Amino acid sequence: MQATVRVFDPDSRSGSVFLDDGTELPFDTAAFDAGPLRLLRTGQRVNIRLDDGAITAVTLSTFPLPG
Repeated sequence: MQATVRVFDPDSRSGSVFLDDGTELPFDTAAFDAGPLRLLRTGQRVNIRLDDGAITAVTLSTFPLPG
């Protein structure tokens, strides 16, 4: 699933994204650390994995989601 970064805090490595329908979903440090990223920018397109309504992985749209 794809989303757009709303906000990202590089110190805590957490933030939130907007789904294409405008829904905002937060992600925590574990979801960010699941991928190979170092930082995110507001407005950047990302791939996310949702498990039970929570984001468990975030990565750039050009990278595959981690296994």
